Amino acid sequence: MNTGLQLYNTLTRKKELFEPLNAPHVGMYVCGPTVYSDVHLGNCRTFISFDLIFRYLKYSGYKVRYVRNITDAGHLEGDRDEGDDKFAKRAKLEQLEPMEIVQKYTLGFHDVLRMFNTLPPSIEPTATGHIIEQIEMIKEIMNNGYAYEANGTIYFDVEKYSKTFNYTILTNRNLEDMLANTRELGGQDEKRGRLDFALWIKAKPETLMRWTSPWGEGFPGWHIECSAMSAKYLGAEFDIHGGGMDLAATHHTNEIAQSEACSHKQPAKYWMHTNMLTVNGTRMSKSAGNGFLPEQLFTGDHELLEKGFSPMTVKFFMLQAHYRSTLDFSNEALDASEKGFRRLMNALSLLDKLVPVESSDFEIDPIIDNCVKAMNDDFNSPVVIAELFEASRIINTIHDGKGKISSLELDKLKQLMQDFVYDIFGLKDEETSNLALNSVLDMVIDLRKTAKENKDYATSDKIRLGLQSMGIQLKDSKEGTTWNKA
Repeated sequence: MNTGLQLYNTLTRKKELFEPLNAPHVGMYVCGPTVYSDVHLGNCRTFISFDLIFRYLKYSGYKVRYVRNITDAGHLEGDRDEGDDKFAKRAKLEQLEPMEIVQKYTLGFHDVLRMFNTLPPSIEPTATGHIIEQIEMIKEIMNNGYAYEANGTIYFDVEKYSKTFNYTILTNRNLEDMLANTRELGGQDEKRGRLDFALWIKAKPETLMRWTSPWGEGFPGWHIECSAMSAKYLGAEFDIHGGGMDLAATHHTNEIAQSEACSHKQPAKYWMHTNMLTVNGTRMSKSAGNGFLPEQLFTGDHELLEKGFSPMTVKFFMLQAHYRSTLDFSNEALDASEKGFRRLMNALSLLDKLVPVESSDFEIDPIIDNCVKAMNDDFNSPVVIAELFEASRIINTIHDGKGKISSLELDKLKQLMQDFVYDIFGLKDEETSNLALNSVLDMVIDLRKTAKENKDYATSDKIRLGLQSMGIQLKDSKEGTTWNKA
C-alpha cells in the first residue's frame, strides 16, 4: 500500500501526508451534478480529475468507497435560497414531469462520462432517494439548537453556530466582512441572520416536487443533501471530500456547518477542489458566450471551435494540466494535445512489435519511479505525461533499430504503460480500438504485400498513397509493415 501520497488539503491550505481514518479503507465523497440541464465542461473536468484520484488510490492498494451524488430536487436559483426551483422550471419549459427531466439529464451525464472512459462511483445516491435521512439530520440540528423554523421553512442559524465553531474554516474568510457585504434583511424576511440558509423549504402551491415533513410539505435545501448522504454511506467522519472550487465558499462551507452542528465532528479530513476553466484567457460561462457543451467540443459545432476533438483528446488535454491549476481552452492548445495523444498512442501500438535481446540500452525503473513520485505529489499528472513521452521515445528508438532492450526491461516498459496510460489515466486508443478498422487495414496491407511480391509497384504505391490521404501512415521494416495515424 502506498504510504508516500501527499494531498493538498483546502482545509489547511497545504500539502499533507495522506493518512486515511481507517486504512487501508478510504471514503471519498464528490459533489455530483445537478441534473436539470446538460453537463458542462467544468463538471467534466471535476469528475475526470476525481476519476484519476479514484484510480490511483486503488492502484496504490487502498480499498476505496467513492460516493458521488446526483442532485435531483430543489436547488433554488442562487445561493440565497431565492428564485424558482430549477427542476420545476425546466419541467414546465419542456412540458415534462420533473422526474422525466431528472432521468433525461442523468442518462446524458452518464453518457458523457462513458465517452471520457471514467469509472462509475461505488455509490451514486440521489437527493430524492434520501429525503428521510435529510429530515432526520435537520431534526438533530434543531435539537442541538442550530436551526429554527419560520413559517414551515427551516433555517440554519449561522451566527449562533459561529459562536462555537469556525464557519469560515474552509475559505479563511472574515465573518464580519461577510456580514457587512450581505444585504440588509427586509421587513418580510423570515431569516434571523443575513447569512442563514435554508435546510428545508416550505412548498408553494405551485411547487411540483414536494414531500411531507414535521414542518409541513416542502423540499430540502441544496446543502443538506450532501451532508446527509455522505454521513449515511461514509460515516460522520471520512477521508476525502471533493468538488469544483466554486463550491467551496458556499456549498462546502455550509456542508461543514451542518455536519458539525449535527454530530459535532468535522466531516472530511481532506478537502480537495478542482480549478476553473477558461477559454482564450476568459472564464468559461454561458453569460460570456464562450461556454460549450462536451458534444459541441467533440463535433466542433461552436463558433469558437475550428474543428471537433475526440473525447480522449479532450481528456488528455485536461490531464496535461494539474487539477488545481486553471485550464485554458484554445484551438491551438487542443491541436497540440491531439498531436501529443496520437504520438503516445502510436508508440503504444508498437510495443508488442518490439523484439527483446539479451542486453538493454535502457532502464525503465527510473521512469516508473518518477511517475509514482509525481502522482504521490498531489496527483501531478502533467509530470507523469512528460515521463510517458520519454517512454514513447524509447519505444520509437527501439522500433527504428537504433536501440535494444532486454526481456526484463521490455516487461517493465509494457507494465508502465498499462498502469499509467490505461489503468490510472483511463485513456484508450480511439483508432486502434476499432477492431473492424484493424481487420480492414490488415487485409489492405496483405494486398499491398502481394502486389509488391508480384512486382506490381503501381498497385502497391496506390494503396500506400491512398491510405496516406486518409491519414494512415504505413511503415515498412524487416519485420513487416505497420501502420499508425499520420
